Amino acid sequence: MVISLITPAAEGALVVPYPATPGVPHEPAGHVAWLLYEHRRARNTRWRRLGCFQQALLTLVHLRKNETFSQPGAGFGISQATAWRYTGETLDVLAGWAPGLHEALTGLGEGDHVIVNGTPIPADRIAADEPHYPVKHRRHGMNMQVIARPGGTPLWFSRTAPGRTHDLTAARVHGIVQACLTRQIPVLADRACQGAGATVRTPCHRHREQPGHYQQFNRNHARLRAPGERAFAQLKSWRLLRRARCSTRRISTIVQAVHTLLTCSYSG
Repeated sequence: MVISLITPAAEGALVVPYPATPGVPHEPAGHVAWLLYEHRRARNTRWRRLGCFQQALLTLVHLRKNETFSQPGAGFGISQATAWRYTGETLDVLAGWAPGLHEALTGLGEGDHVIVNGTPIPADRIAADEPHYPVKHRRHGMNMQVIARPGGTPLWFSRTAPGRTHDLTAARVHGIVQACLTRQIPVLADRACQGAGATVRTPCHRHREQPGHYQQFNRNHARLRAPGERAFAQLKSWRLLRRARCSTRRISTIVQAVHTLLTCSYSG
């Protein structure tokens, strides 16, 4: 970590390093370093400025702190361009290990159900204003769907779509509705998925105007679906996904990379 004593725009700005922690356990860092080692060996990569563990740590710091590349780059003794290149390489390697939709649903047995929900990923840089500006959230960003276990453990994160994409449209485009129907997996979703049919169960519309058992159904549905928010809390514990400053085309890769890190944490 570094701190600037004068304006960053000034040429030759004096920076002072200080000790800090990225808040990441050693196990995920070691796992990422091993994946980078295998990647380098497969490509027969020559000497690098940073070793595998240092490159892994650089990426984890970037994801956790959401700082500009110049700050962690200075802390690791590399240039801003090199920090950007090393981080992008690591994210691509991690994203390649994220499970696909059908792979994520394979381990579910009879009687299991899943929770499906969507969340916005705020973004500063956008390709076009209109598709990325949902009126509901009043902030530019991307739409992402998650499939979680009843306890809130994420099973699968979708690729991101423009923020104005409706949750039901996203669930259909990503194949969530059809994949769960094929395996006869009950799905608990919110009102945004009303009309999905198949095995999707949503709250009753206008339940206050219905008999008492409809209201009880909605309360039970909300109680079972609430732990699904835990998946988003874990995802957005990585500050980069609270406000992405990168290109919207890279957010999907970042989400998949974080999913691999979360999977590593669960298996550890």
